[in-house]
Amino acid sequence: MYSRDHAILSVLAGLALVVLTTPPVHPAVVVAVAVALGVGIDFDHFLVAYLNTGSAESTRRVLRNPRLAFTGQDDIFETADLSKSQRLLSHVLLAGVAVGGLWLASAPYWALVVGVTLYVHVVADLYADMGETAETRPVENLRDSW
Repeated sequence: MYSRDHAILSVLAGLALVVLTTPPVHPAVVVAVAVALGVGIDFDHFLVAYLNTGSAESTRRVLRNPRLAFTGQDDIFETADLSKSQRLLSHVLLAGVAVGGLWLASAPYWALVVGVTLYVHVVADLYADMGETAETRPVENLRDSW
């Protein structure tokens, strides 16, 4: 899923949190944090790609042409750089550490913001991945993927 789509979903998650809770800060801060997290979590892809390949070429590619981050996200990583499963696993691991750490640091509201925002992000990625899988499989085999 593209960053633009994650940003939109993160705004919606942030707005839902503002409406359904009593934020300890200005509501705009909650929405801004949700958007920063919902889009920013994808920076872990660069670390996973580096661990898989031993090369920082994907990072260098974006630094040479920052517009790729917004207009050419499909061109950032090579197929072998990271798998969908690795991408999702790294998100879940980071979310668990962040939520647990905030909870232990007596910041339960921010643990909630992080948990909700990253849950929405991971579910959106899973949904997008299912759509890609459906496009590449014959219709009669789709039943088996559920």
